[in-house]
Amino acid sequence: MLKEFFDRKGLPCLLTREPGGTSIGDKIRDILLDAENVKMCAKTEVFLYAAARAQLAAQVILPALEEGKVVICDRYVDSSFAYQAFGLGEDTDFVLKTNEEATGGLSPDLTLLLDVAPEEGLKRQRERHAQGAEARDRIELKNLEFHKKVRQGYLFLAAIQKERIVLVQEGQTAEQTHQKVMEAVEKLLLTRGVTV
Repeated sequence: MLKEFFDRKGLPCLLTREPGGTSIGDKIRDILLDAENVKMCAKTEVFLYAAARAQLAAQVILPALEEGKVVICDRYVDSSFAYQAFGLGEDTDFVLKTNEEATGGLSPDLTLLLDVAPEEGLKRQRERHAQGAEARDRIELKNLEFHKKVRQGYLFLAAIQKERIVLVQEGQTAEQTHQKVMEAVEKLLLTRGVTV
């Protein structure tokens, strides 16, 4: 919905996701999410996410920014902080330094944290998979306690980086959530002198 907004306004925009977004990143994504890879250690996970992120930054995000495009990325470094540092208990400095190196320090201007209780998120995943979607991936198979730790990681970041991270409580509908997202985006655009 956010990309559609930029498209309607005639603002060049690129939508991408992590892990993936490149052919190399998509192959790494397959390894990361493969439910058979349950023995993957936390350090391996950190390096694989950082490798996919490095490729995405170099091949997709930086060139788009140089062309003057708005880049919308579904997940970025904050996800490694939440999942690998908080969720898996990996050393925070290691996670952050590895990703700093992978991205060359490239950081978002705005991060929208769509907050939903882990119980609700897992329920939605189960419903999606029951409707014939692909099998649950390695991350979705982790227990509720892991997902609670991940949420704590995201909320911790939102509390200490309020200038960049906007916490958006999910609305009852996608449209209500989108309205909250648009409030944050329009505020940023105004500070940049972009009228929409």
